[in-house]
Amino acid sequence: MSDNCGIINLIKPPGMTSFDVVSFVRRVLRIKKAGHTGTLDPAAAGVLPVCLGRATKIIPYIPEEEKEYIGELTLGLVTDTLDAEGTILEKNDDWKGFSKEEIREAFSFFRGEIEQIPPMYSALHHKGKRLYELAREGKKVEREPRRVEIKEINILGIELPRIRFQVTCSRGTYIRSLVSDIGTRLGCGAHLSFLIRTGSGPFKIAEGVTLEELKKEGEGVLLPLDYPLDYPKLKVKDRAKKKALNGAYLNQNDLLPWPDSISPGDRVLIYDTRGSFISVDEVNYLTDKIIKCKPLRVFN
Repeated sequence: MSDNCGIINLIKPPGMTSFDVVSFVRRVLRIKKAGHTGTLDPAAAGVLPVCLGRATKIIPYIPEEEKEYIGELTLGLVTDTLDAEGTILEKNDDWKGFSKEEIREAFSFFRGEIEQIPPMYSALHHKGKRLYELAREGKKVEREPRRVEIKEINILGIELPRIRFQVTCSRGTYIRSLVSDIGTRLGCGAHLSFLIRTGSGPFKIAEGVTLEELKKEGEGVLLPLDYPLDYPKLKVKDRAKKKALNGAYLNQNDLLPWPDSISPGDRVLIYDTRGSFISVDEVNYLTDKIIKCKPLRVFN
């Protein structure tokens, strides 16, 4: 098993679950500990960061609030899963005759903060069971609406009944639900017929690697654990390095010159004088207004 750790900016192919992709990575790199961020539906493709070994500790600190997608919706066809994998519930030709202006108006209605009801075919838990498990049993439960933000939504092409679009949104947004809501607003229904995630926080599809490239390059595709972190960087003096590695508080004078731009409450990255990453810390005021760094997670 590999002793290395790091992050892979993987491009998940359609037809695999996110768990399937992690299992594939474990087998190829012969590593036991691995985890992904930001689950993708099996039918969807795109960016799926996978963290290996000690890098799994970095997952809670990865800034992934913003997601980017390119998708396609098909009007006049409604499914139980809200995507092309589901059973058809309704089919109509009510989309015929829509003008581009009507379609643009429907899309623009969903810009900004909106409320979404999570789909029944989702991985959310309800009384100890996943929603999709209940859905497969023919059960339907009430779901609380969630507030999400559609930061940007643009139509890329219209070839009715299909519409290609690009969306930038907050974490936790269901694109299937967004598409369904657009179809409802137009009065003909719709389902998500294609989806690819092009960005997840700092991870972009242009820099991603396929499963075939992973098989060929192996550990050569690994990114360092601090790759996705954009907090200010501080270096600990050699005499205080042991304190940092042991997860002790660091005094301001344990660190090389303190930048004025850092304030209590900020998160910072701690490195040794040779540039090796040690920890994610939070800046605190302790007694007598002495600034100290409280370790949140040490990577040793």
